[in-house]
Amino acid sequence: MSKTAILYRMVTDEHICPYGLRSKDLLEREGFSVEDHHLTSREETDKFKEKHGVETTPQTFINNERVGGYDELREHFDKGEAGQTGTTYTPVIAIFSVAALLSLAFQFAVSGDFISIRTLMLFIAFSMTLLAVQKLQDLYSFTNSFITYDLLAMKWLRYGYIYPFIEAYAGIGMVAQLPALAVAPFSLFIGTVGAISVFKAVYVDKRELKCACVGGDSNVPLGFVSLSENLFMIVGALIMLLL
Repeated sequence: MSKTAILYRMVTDEHICPYGLRSKDLLEREGFSVEDHHLTSREETDKFKEKHGVETTPQTFINNERVGGYDELREHFDKGEAGQTGTTYTPVIAIFSVAALLSLAFQFAVSGDFISIRTLMLFIAFSMTLLAVQKLQDLYSFTNSFITYDLLAMKWLRYGYIYPFIEAYAGIGMVAQLPALAVAPFSLFIGTVGAISVFKAVYVDKRELKCACVGGDSNVPLGFVSLSENLFMIVGALIMLLL
């Protein structure tokens, strides 16, 4: 026996409700045939909301009973809360994974090999560059988090605004194989200050903070993964200076 749901969602020339599309997709994945009703103007939408005594759209009806909006629909099907919630390492894992794949691809294209010291250097460089981009998207939000634990930024707030540019420069310099003395000191400096700052905040002061490593609005907890970013910078700098 086929299951049918009735969905009312806002679809106008100016706006297509994303939660309406998500509701339709969820219903179809749950095996429902969807009677998809478009609310094509603000006036039509307001009349619908007034008629049914609701404050938002979309609205789904199953067996002539109103289930509600997208969140209520997920709850109806025993789905978890939508989107990322709570602390998560997903952004950092995504960046490090892409950096690793880029490193392998770049090294293979250049030399035909996958694994070498150069591959490690590329991984560090790509990681630094991608992390810098995350910070540079919103410097104000980044610095709001960064200055709460970085020891130098606490003393000199402007350092928080300079830091992502130094990180990007060092990463790009490693990829370009610029002279070691033109790149390594910058990477070594910010990596060392960062490592000491994170270690003190997490392991000495035992503070529970969010890491600014992937931008100020992330829910990445400050901890070992955050420390890894700084250790990578130190390792990359030392390899450049020693080889």
